[in-house]
Amino acid sequence: MDPLSSLLSGIRAEGSIVSHAVLTAPWAIRFVDDAPLTMINVLRGGGTLLLADGTERAVGPGDTVLVRASAPFNLVDRPATLRGAHAAYEIACFTANTDCAAQELGGIHWGADSQETTALIVGAYRASGMRHERLLRTLPPVLVVTEDAEVCTWLEAAAIDAARHSAGSQALMDRLLDWALVCTLRTWFDRAGADAPGWYRGLADPVLAPALESFNERPAEAWTVASLAARAGVSRALFAKRFTELMGRPPLAYLTECRMDEAEALLSETDLGIARIAKSVGYADAFGFSTAFKRHKGLSPSAFRAASAAPKKPAAG
Repeated sequence: MDPLSSLLSGIRAEGSIVSHAVLTAPWAIRFVDDAPLTMINVLRGGGTLLLADGTERAVGPGDTVLVRASAPFNLVDRPATLRGAHAAYEIACFTANTDCAAQELGGIHWGADSQETTALIVGAYRASGMRHERLLRTLPPVLVVTEDAEVCTWLEAAAIDAARHSAGSQALMDRLLDWALVCTLRTWFDRAGADAPGWYRGLADPVLAPALESFNERPAEAWTVASLAARAGVSRALFAKRFTELMGRPPLAYLTECRMDEAEALLSETDLGIARIAKSVGYADAFGFSTAFKRHKGLSPSAFRAASAAPKKPAAG
C-alpha cells in the first residue's frame, strides 16, 4: 500500500451523509458537522464559501471543493444573502442524536434547470482513529479542483440514481464519494508541484519511491541507508542526498516519523499492548519505544492512548 492509500484508510464515506439539491437564489447552507472533510461538487451555478475565520472563496460549475474546517461554515449564493431573507438549510448529520441518510436539502427535487439555479452534491466524511491526521495536516482549509463538464454530468446521474433510494443506493454514494476524494486529492497534489507534501512527490521519484513504499509496508524492518539505497539501485551517498533534498530530512529521521505515526494509529485504534506495538514499529523493547514516542509526540504511549480514548467535547456551534 502506498502512503496516500494508507492515510486515506482512516477516512471513508462509509454511511456518510450525502445531500443533493437544486437551489434557487437567495439560499444559504450552514454546515455544523464535526466532519474531518466535507466535499462539495458544484454541478451547475455556483456560490461563495464563508469560513468562520472570514475567508471567502467563490466556487462555480465543475468545481470540487474540499473543506477542512473545525468550526461551522456557510455556503451561500452570494455573501450578502445572510443579511436578508433567504432559503436556509443546515447539514448536521454527524452531531449527537441525529440519524441521517442520503437526502435532498429541503425536499427540493432534481429537475429545475434555469440560469438562476445551482445544483450541488454535498458529502461529509467520517474518520476512524488518527491515521488520517497526517493527511489533513498537508491540506489547506479549502482546496478547489475544477473538473470537466462530462464529470459533472456523470456525478449528477449517479446522484439522481441514489435519490431513488433503490437497493444499494447508500453503498453507491459511499463508493462514489471515496472515488471522488482520491481523484480530487491526487489532482490537487499533482497541480501543487513543489508545494505538495514530500511523501507524495517522492512516490514519483524513481530513487525515493522504493524507500517510501518500504517504510509504509514494513516499518518494523531494520532499514539502513545502505539497504534502502540498494533497493533503489544507487549509491548510499546519492540516495541520502536526494532523499534529504526532496523530503527535507534524512532517510532514517523520516523513517522514525513514519514509525511514530503508525504507533499513534495503533495506540488509538487497537488494544494491543505497548510491547507488541513497539515490536510492530521496529523497536526491540517497550522502554526504547516509549522514550522515542514521548520525544516525538510529547506524551508517553500510555498517556497518549488514554487521551485519545477520552470523550471529545462537543463542537461549539
